[in-house]
Amino acid sequence: MGKELEDIRAIREMMEKSSKFLSLSGLSGVFAGCTAMMGAAVAYFYILYQPVDKLVSYVILDAGITLVLAIGFGILFSARKAHKKNQKLVNALTLKLIYNMAIPLLAGGALSLILIMRGQIELVASITLLFYGLALINVSKYTLDEIHYLGITQIVLGLAAALFLYHGLLFWTIGFGLCHIIYGAFMYKKYDLK
Repeated sequence: MGKELEDIRAIREMMEKSSKFLSLSGLSGVFAGCTAMMGAAVAYFYILYQPVDKLVSYVILDAGITLVLAIGFGILFSARKAHKKNQKLVNALTLKLIYNMAIPLLAGGALSLILIMRGQIELVASITLLFYGLALINVSKYTLDEIHYLGITQIVLGLAAALFLYHGLLFWTIGFGLCHIIYGAFMYKKYDLK
């Protein structure tokens, strides 16, 4: 009986490895959250001391740099985890995950740019949180189940940011910063320290 259960566990583990992206590192979430909080702090202090006419271009630049750094940390720590487990980081499953995440992110990014061009920047924090949450829920079937709950959290924060329009930077900092740090630390402890 013991051998059969062990065989079933081994089969289940092989199936999960082939159908789920498990190289996502908790440290990537922690560093993405720290990067987002630093980017939000820089944006906040810039908003306080700079004229409004330079504000939009600076905030877009700040958000772009923050995004590139967060993605870079995600790739770095996930690649390290995949290497430790002797797994390939990029495969058909990874490409499927990227495709399914890119659709809502690109739609949300395009909508955000349209709103910025129309001068409705107060909605951008809400839109980015909502579409990011939708992207996470969309890819949660290809990765860890906890991604689904992070996505729901982002959507709730996006709706709150729409309700409290002029506190968008605060909700953005909580969603992209604090939530990622908490999520990443939890995931690191649960999966990476094994």
